[in-house]
This record gives sequence, C-alpha cells and structure tokens, in this order.
Amino acid sequence: MQIIFFSSDENTINEWRNKYNTQDFKSCYDIESLNNEIKNIEKFILVCDYDSIAHDLNTLISSKTLPYYSVVLERSPAIATGKILIKNGVKAYGNSKMLLKHFNQLVDTVKENKTWTYPELTAALVKSTKKTSINSDAAELIESRLTLKERDVVLLVLEGLTNDAIANELGITTRTVKAHISSIFSKLHVNDRISLVLLLK
Repeated sequence: MQIIFFSSDENTINEWRNKYNTQDFKSCYDIESLNNEIKNIEKFILVCDYDSIAHDLNTLISSKTLPYYSVVLERSPAIATGKILIKNGVKAYGNSKMLLKHFNQLVDTVKENKTWTYPELTAALVKSTKKTSINSDAAELIESRLTLKERDVVLLVLEGLTNDAIANELGITTRTVKAHISSIFSKLHVNDRISLVLLLK
C-alpha cells in the first residue's frame, strides 16, 4: 500500500523518508497537492504531521473527507488530542520521532484495518468508558448478539481489564478469553478493542 507523507515542513518529510526507508511513497504539502495526489490512487496510508498541518487535518475531518487510512504523528503526542483524533476516524496516533520498528508496527496494524495507538492512549481510551455506563442502544446490541459469557467479557474489556485480568475475574483461561474476544469482534463487526470501545461508549 502506498504511503503519502503530508507535511508543510520539508525537513520532516525528508526525515521520515530517510528514517522509515519507505520505497513506495509520495509527499504533499497542502490540501490542494494532497487532492491532486490521491485522485488516481485507490489505496494509500496518509501519514500526517500534526505539528505543521493540524489546520488542514481539522478541515478534512470537519468536511468528512478524511482519507480512510489516516495516521497522525506529533512531536509531543497528547492523550486529549489522540482521543479526539481517534474518535474522528484517524487510524493511528503517535510520536513523529518514533523508532522504525514502531512505525512498521503502526503501518502493519493500519493495513489490517485496525487502530494503532501508544499504550498510554489505548488505556485512556478504554478507561474513558468507565465514567459513563453504556447507553441503552449498546446494551441492546450486546444482549441481542452476544452469549452470556461474551457479555461478561465485553463489560470487563470496557472497564479496561487485560485478557489475563479478565481470565482471573471469570475463572477461565486467557486462551478462552481471547476466543471470546475474537467472537465478540466478529459479532459486533469491529477489529480491535478501541473500535469496540468507540462502538459501545
């Protein structure tokens, strides 16, 4: 899948190109150049430099024209910013200076149609559901599609528990928890915990 670096800072684009050793890439500096670049590309990952194009990114979000596989990187990632971006359709959010191995993990995750965030943001996204109980529509969805055991598991996932903690809580093996979670994802048509949280919150 082609990667498009989106930044008005040429130094950042050069740094990303050299550091991430990406062969199949293009670069854009503003929305106009981005629109010209993507009109003939079917599938691509857009890697956005939040430090230089935040305004353009917010325009894409508000106009509902954000490309499907959008990644946002920032020099100093903030949990509050990450929450807003992920809730608005961004597939990944992290540090613009991340190591190559983390960037490769991010790209692989996004290619699999999953959401990638750094651990602290993932925990914050999951824990934010503790403050508000699930709404009646979400409760109805859970009740109509999941087994009793799957319902127990999904509620513990929404509380931010790890697979091991869920296994201890329910007196089952971690492997069984993983099987339940896989089944939950399939039945609710989500790919990962973050998507599950956003669906049911």
